Amino acid sequence: MHRRLVFEEPISRAALWSRRLIWFAITVVLLAVLIYRLSEPSVQGLAPIAGAYGLVLLALLMAILAFIRIWQAGHRGVGMAVQAFVLALLMLAPVAYGGFKLATLPALIDVSTDVDDPPAFSRSSAALGARNGRVPPDVPAEQRRLQRQAYSKALPIVLEVPAEISFEIARKAAVAMGWQVLESTRPGGRSGAGRIEAVARSRVLRLTEDITIRVRPRADGSRIDIRSASRIGWHDLGGNAARIAAFTAEVEQLNSER
Repeated sequence: MHRRLVFEEPISRAALWSRRLIWFAITVVLLAVLIYRLSEPSVQGLAPIAGAYGLVLLALLMAILAFIRIWQAGHRGVGMAVQAFVLALLMLAPVAYGGFKLATLPALIDVSTDVDDPPAFSRSSAALGARNGRVPPDVPAEQRRLQRQAYSKALPIVLEVPAEISFEIARKAAVAMGWQVLESTRPGGRSGAGRIEAVARSRVLRLTEDITIRVRPRADGSRIDIRSASRIGWHDLGGNAARIAAFTAEVEQLNSER
């Protein structure tokens, strides 16, 4: 009786290392994001996250190499390579989406519903303290024109209710959005306008955006203007316009429920 020897093809080392590398990369990315969330936001602080994503890209390339080696030599390890490939794509999807926005949207970090007379940020001690003494600078007219072209729906909110009611709706909307309201001034006084100062933070990286809301009376009701400005970077990837759109939707919803 003869015994047949069965020789199994070896496991692809590229597949094995692609799986190890992607899990290591995911761990590093999560750790880098956690450290960034706990520290003072800055452009320099994003460097470790970018470096961690370099590991994700390396894992993707390693998985592709594993596919080639498995096809050529018949090695085992397809499952490992597929796992690494899929996880790397999932991790890189947000980066690719951000890159698409970077390429298709103008480089703006300050968006307002009033491009001709944007609401001014408060210089009170409370507002300056929350902004670390920073006041978002005025935006050149050229950039405001770019905003008008890119975000045509970032328009003033006109309500057929008195300014006092619009002010309350705007403040409730800011709270519902999860923003930190720093101070608020009811409509009236010399200018007749009300103002709400707030701070918003992004969900993942906790990036900070400064917000000011102006409520003005009109003959047929009132008008709400909002301005949102990022503190760091040179491109908001459409974040400020999206924040204004969400606020507008919240105001309209609250007004309809009134």
